Parts: sequence; C-alpha cells; structure tokens
Amino acid sequence: MDNLTGIVAFVRTAEALSFVAAGRALGISASAVGKTIAKLEQSLGVRLFNRTTRRVTLTEEGRHFYERCQRILEDFRDAEATVTASAQRPRGRLRVSLPVIGYRFLLPVLPEFRQRYPDVELDLDFNDRMVDVVEGGFDAVIRSGPLSDSSLMSRRLGPFAFVLCATPAYLAQAGTPRTPRDLEAHECVRYCFPTTGKLQDWALAADDGTPLKLRTALTCNNMEALRGTVLAGLGIGYMPDFLARDALEQGTLVTVLDDYRIAPGQFSIVWPSSRQLSPKLRVFVDFLCERLFR
Repeated sequence: MDNLTGIVAFVRTAEALSFVAAGRALGISASAVGKTIAKLEQSLGVRLFNRTTRRVTLTEEGRHFYERCQRILEDFRDAEATVTASAQRPRGRLRVSLPVIGYRFLLPVLPEFRQRYPDVELDLDFNDRMVDVVEGGFDAVIRSGPLSDSSLMSRRLGPFAFVLCATPAYLAQAGTPRTPRDLEAHECVRYCFPTTGKLQDWALAADDGTPLKLRTALTCNNMEALRGTVLAGLGIGYMPDFLARDALEQGTLVTVLDDYRIAPGQFSIVWPSSRQLSPKLRVFVDFLCERLFR
C-alpha cells in the first residue's frame, strides 16, 4: 500500500482521535479513513488504535509511531518547500550556444546578469557551426537569420546592420567606391560559411539591378579574422556593425556605400517548444531582450 497516504491518515486521526474528523480534514469519508488505517496496521503488523463505538485512542505502539510520523511529515513538508522554492528561483547550469562574434554583444551585459542572478551558472559555447539545440544538449541557441525549424520557440533579440568598411590607408590608395558597381574594381575580403563553404552575399542595391562581380582577394570562415584582415588593409570587408564599432569610433576603419545597404540582420534566441521554459532560461531570455541591441 501507499504508506505515505496511510501515515497522513494516521496522523490526522491521532490528532483528532476521530475517523470522522480526520476524514473531514482529508476530504474523504470516515470509512475510507478507517480502511486506510487498517491497511497500515496490517502492513506494520501492529495495532495503532484502540477502537470502541464511542472513541478512538492510540495504543502504546501508536503513540511511538505517531511521534516518528510527525517528524517524517515535517521533514517531507520541508523537502517539498525546498524543491518548490528551488524550482521557482533561477538557478543551475544554463548551456547556450552562440556565434563566435556573439561575445562582442553578450559579454558587456553579463556582469549585470550575474549580479541579478548569481545562482545561474552560464555555460557558453561560442562557435559558428549550425548546432542542434536538442541533440547538442543546449538549453538555448542564439543565431542570426531566418529560423527553419518550426519545432523551436524563439524570441527576437534585436536587429543589427551590416557595414562595408576599409582602412583609410586602403581607400587613399585604391579610391573610395561611390556606387556598388565600383566594388568590382576593389579588393574584397569575403566571409564563407564554415558549414557550407558558401560565400556570404553582400546585400547591396546595385543601380541597374544586375549581380555584382566582386573580385575576391581573400576568404575566411571567421568574422573576427575577417575584421583583422580588413584592419590590415587588405581590402573592403562586409561585417556586422557591432563588430566594426570600436574600430569605426577610433577611426582605424571607415564605412563606404552607406546609402546602398539593405537587409539588416536579426538575432534571435531559440529553444525547443517541447521543453518547459525553466526559471533560469526565462530570466536569461527576458534579460537579453531587455538589454541587447538597445
């Protein structure tokens, strides 16, 4: 039998010394209480109550058992309260995958997150691979671009722009492009996706609408390396604005063709729709939506 149910019925009966009162407290009939106590006594092999037609009293074994059961139920209530509080409070390890360049927008806000939620342990996986949030064992994944998996839940973190930029020295030597078509005469530093090897398109509105025939001077599959290559003066590069921001502010890079840029990017955080949003993930998602790209 379910001894815990029996113990609860026993304690209520011992407190009230009445099957009727115990049944009222438990929301069951007095006969159901009596049957539960009888099964508990049978399981223990002892009589816990002396029963008469007028009253119910504890036997000596019943008094000893009652003292122990009180402590058991008190410990159980404490354990239940602890687990409930733990489930409601953001805590524990949170595994998140994001692009390598994600550190540029995420790391500046992490001290504030840690201050708010010190019991959440962040396990950050920086890579540019397309990861499976479920098979990879991640709680969430941060990625840019459209979401192709309808089984995932998502929230937008915010938009960003792509910029074309180069060093002042390169532009002084090679000239500053005035239209997208002028890029065909320049050294272009291109990003290739590490999973497919495909070159990233430069989303520019050409004057005549025909595709640009870019002269690729160098390709790399890492945005940080692409930024370093452009800073080295090897050509014009196409990168997220937050990746180039510090260099633009310092004047080591300058943008070109700002009036021709189209198709801003979008970062989103995604997680499995079949997985309940835990407190630790909920506060992380809400925090990023509040603090990033604002």
